[in-house]
Amino acid sequence: MLVGALTAGTVADRIGRKKLMVSCVTLFSLASGLCAVSGGVAVFGLGRTLAGIGLGGLLPTAISMVSDYAPRARAALTIGLLMTAHHAGGILSAYVALWIVEPLGWRAAFWVCVAPLLFVPVLARFLPESLSFLVARGRLEEARALASRYDAELPAGEPVAGARWANLLDLFRGGEWVQTLLYWLASFGGLLLVYGVATWLPTLMRGEGYELGSALTFVVLFNLGGIVGMLVAGRASDRFGAPRISAIWFALTAGGVFLLSVHMPLALTFVVVFLTGVFLNSAQTMIYATVSIGSAPAHRATAVGWTSGMGRFGAVFGPWLGGQLLAADRGDWGFTAFALAGTASMVFIGVAALRTARSAERGGLPRRPAVTG
Repeated sequence: MLVGALTAGTVADRIGRKKLMVSCVTLFSLASGLCAVSGGVAVFGLGRTLAGIGLGGLLPTAISMVSDYAPRARAALTIGLLMTAHHAGGILSAYVALWIVEPLGWRAAFWVCVAPLLFVPVLARFLPESLSFLVARGRLEEARALASRYDAELPAGEPVAGARWANLLDLFRGGEWVQTLLYWLASFGGLLLVYGVATWLPTLMRGEGYELGSALTFVVLFNLGGIVGMLVAGRASDRFGAPRISAIWFALTAGGVFLLSVHMPLALTFVVVFLTGVFLNSAQTMIYATVSIGSAPAHRATAVGWTSGMGRFGAVFGPWLGGQLLAADRGDWGFTAFALAGTASMVFIGVAALRTARSAERGGLPRRPAVTG
C-alpha cells in the first residue's frame, strides 16, 4: 500500500485519475484471485503485494476525484462520506470471516475479494474523468461539459506539460516544503495510531485484565465509530476548517486510547472503543481532506498520494511497535505510545493550520477562481 500510494498520485496526474482508479480496482481484484489459488507462500505473498499496490493507489486517487466534483462548501463532508465506505467494508469483513472462512476455509475470503472486478465495466462506462486533469491537459471543452453535467465548479488552471516529477517538486517550492513536511509527519503519526490500535488494542486490553471474548464486537464497534466520525468530522470541517477539526480529533483520540489503559466496566469500555473509533479514523481522513482541498488542482492527486504514502510508513511502524512492546513484556506502555503518536499528529496538523491561517491573513494563499467559458 505504501508503494501504491507513493506512485499513484504521480501516475494519476499524468495518465488520468479515471484510468488509474479502474486499473487499481482491476489489480487488487485479480491479485486477490491469485491469493485464492496460490499453492505456496511465494505466490501468496506476490498476490498480497500486488493487491496492496492497487489498494494503496485507490484511496488517494478516489479522494482527489471526489474533491474535483464536491461543492466547495461541503468538500470535507463529501470526502468523509467517501471514507464511510471504507469502514462499512471493515464491518462486512468481520462477518465474512464469521460466515465464510470458518465453514469454507480462508481461500473463500479471497474469492469474495475478487467481486469488485464486476464493478470495473461500470467504472469504465460511468465514472467521469477528473476535471483538474482535463484542464491541465488542455481538454477544456470536455472539462466544461462534465462540469455542466454534474453542476461542479471548474478549477482554474493552464495546460501543462511538465516533467515526470514536476508536480512533486511543486510541493516543496518556496515555503511550501514546511507545510508539506507537517502534513507528512501528521499522516505518519495518524496511520501509526490507526494501524497500531487496530492491530494490538484488543491484545493490550486483555493484558490489562479485560474479558473481551470475541474480537468481532470490537471490530464492529470500532468501524461503526469510524462511520459516525466521518459524517460528524466532515460537517464540522466544512464549517470550522479541516486542519482544526483534525487536530481536535487527534487530541480526543489520544485521550480515548490512554483512557483504555484504565480498567473500566466492560460496557463503558465498549463506549470508549466506539468513541475512539469516531475520532481516530476521521482525524486521519481530515488530513487527506486538508491536503486535497488546499492543493492546486493540477497536482492534487500527487499531494494526497504522497501524504498517504508517508503515512504508510506509520502504518508499517505502528503494528511493529506494538509487537515489540508486547514481546518485551511492556504491553502496558502500548497505550502510552499510541496516545503519544496521536498527540504528535495533533501538534503537526495544528501547526500547519496556524501557518495556513497566518498566510491567509497576509493574503499569501491564492484563491481558486472558476474557469469561465
